[in-house]
Amino acid sequence: MNILIIENEIYLAQKIVSRLLDDGHSCDYVESINIDNLTKDYDTVLISTSLPSAIYKAIIKKYATSSIILLLVSYISDETVTEPIKLGAKDYIMKPFLMDELVRKIYHYKDCRSMRRELSVLKEYFNFTMSDIDSSSITLPLSFPILIETNCQSYSDKLVFQLSNKLDLPISFISLASSNWQKSLANLDDKIIIYLTDFHVLKRNIKDQLIKQIADKHCVISTLETEDDFPYRKIVFNNDKKMLDNTQIMSINDYVKLMVTTYQNKYPDTELSKKLGISRKSLWEKRKKLEIEKKK
Repeated sequence: MNILIIENEIYLAQKIVSRLLDDGHSCDYVESINIDNLTKDYDTVLISTSLPSAIYKAIIKKYATSSIILLLVSYISDETVTEPIKLGAKDYIMKPFLMDELVRKIYHYKDCRSMRRELSVLKEYFNFTMSDIDSSSITLPLSFPILIETNCQSYSDKLVFQLSNKLDLPISFISLASSNWQKSLANLDDKIIIYLTDFHVLKRNIKDQLIKQIADKHCVISTLETEDDFPYRKIVFNNDKKMLDNTQIMSINDYVKLMVTTYQNKYPDTELSKKLGISRKSLWEKRKKLEIEKKK
């Protein structure tokens, strides 16, 4: 890390610089400073509040959005701690202090910043990948267990993340296609949402055992097949525009629904029914049965 140390106690500053250099960091040290001379970017700024308040407050404002700012304070007051933290400083350490404690604080806030950046990227990616999924018509139950029946795994994922946000609970992900899912499930507590995917790969007797096992757990199960016998709450949330690929066989009804919703604005019913190999009456019946809205 590039670290700036602004400290008018020369002996203390030398100790800080020596320790940080030993840890492999790049350090700039100044005893008194003109803010106009600060042209470099720094990962961390260590600044003494023994300096005139106008100086250290100006420096805090300059680096608040880009750097980790830690205050080196001789006493605690609104002037030395409260106001600087309001301006953007992250924390303070009282003099005299152990070098190990200062280094611990530096690494702590470095890790926090890295996690915030990573979380921001992950949130952006999640919102990007889920932006086309409209879940506004789905009412999420607040009790468990829940089965989400879908033809697209990302549809189920979005509902589970929304449920996690709504209940303020973390999620533990377990694929039922893995060989150790039973061990993973047994080791989880009740203070999280247990998200079980690939329910459709299990045999019927294993499904029955699992259903009994999760009766009192905060559990959400995802399946890519129809499950008529699931005894708890079930949500059906399908992607009507999901195209046929080489990884999944679509049912006849799913295929008809996909083709009709995709091409009904391009072809009249006479031609569309002919391409599907059915009569216009059958097409009308399919629309009614599959709840396909005919857009005008």
